[in-house]
Amino acid sequence: MTTFTTKYLGFTLSSPLVASASPLTGNPEMWERIELAGAGAVVLPSLFEEQIEGDAFALDLARDQGTESFGEALTYLPDVGSVETDPDRHLTLVEEARERLSIPVIASLNGTTPGGWVRYARHLADAGAQAIELNLYDVVTDPRQSAGDVERRYIELVEAVRAEITIPLAVKVGPWFTAFAHFAAALQNAGADGLVLFNRLYQPDIDLDTLEVTPRLELSTSAELRLPLHWIGVLSGTTTCSLAATTGAHTGDDALKLLLAGADAVMTTSALLRRGPEHLIVMEAEMRAWMEERDYDSVEQLKGSISRRNVPDPEVYERANYYQALHSWKPTSPAR
Repeated sequence: MTTFTTKYLGFTLSSPLVASASPLTGNPEMWERIELAGAGAVVLPSLFEEQIEGDAFALDLARDQGTESFGEALTYLPDVGSVETDPDRHLTLVEEARERLSIPVIASLNGTTPGGWVRYARHLADAGAQAIELNLYDVVTDPRQSAGDVERRYIELVEAVRAEITIPLAVKVGPWFTAFAHFAAALQNAGADGLVLFNRLYQPDIDLDTLEVTPRLELSTSAELRLPLHWIGVLSGTTTCSLAATTGAHTGDDALKLLLAGADAVMTTSALLRRGPEHLIVMEAEMRAWMEERDYDSVEQLKGSISRRNVPDPEVYERANYYQALHSWKPTSPAR
């Protein structure tokens, strides 16, 4: 029987397939189905910096309510202690998930700037999260900010979160860095225990009827696999960080490719939203069949075997691949 376990962030997961942050993982009614389907871990939906800052502002207003009234009018004073904020609800979700799940529960924290709100990383750990996934999602539009400025801000944020927690810290980033391998090393030095590659860039659309810019969320496809595949293959063996792949993992074949490139875990969201948690069973069956056919004894055996450091021609992960890819297209005969 093929051993399906993998090591990620210091945990031994029963499966390399991880249910990443989505409405499914935020729904307690889905947790048992996700675990029974074979997920190695679950990442809860992100707690956003905007939620924390918005609630802090609302609480400040509540505390100030009635300050210009007569002291005797105690009913003017709000019961601030009874106010449940979005962060409070998120902490409760973490507590409940930890109680109900036997697989590791990873809490996601989304932010871009260091600040007092990083203390919520500690609150998430105190609520029972076994690891934190720091989700760095930011679209930098200020022409006064240089690439160096942005990277320094991110590094400072990782350092600030690392200082608040003792549990493992993974950092989820986008691919849009000029020298990503250098930045990955900087994240490791700042205290990251894992890298999650990659965040998708959510781009707006224009509604031609209303002439408004509107958000459009499109679920990923397997075609988006190539970007994390490329960089995981490059980074495997060059960093002590665990490597998790996300975006584009829809089939067992997709997951196998990412593991062969060097991923320690394969996260999937869109496939589960389309097909339900039980799709993990299908993916695992596909992976096991492929591995057994080729006499792989374990996931650990195949991990990284086709990374940049283990292929005869490492240039396939570098610029030579650009030329080869462009010349790999072959025209097909037109239909008659």
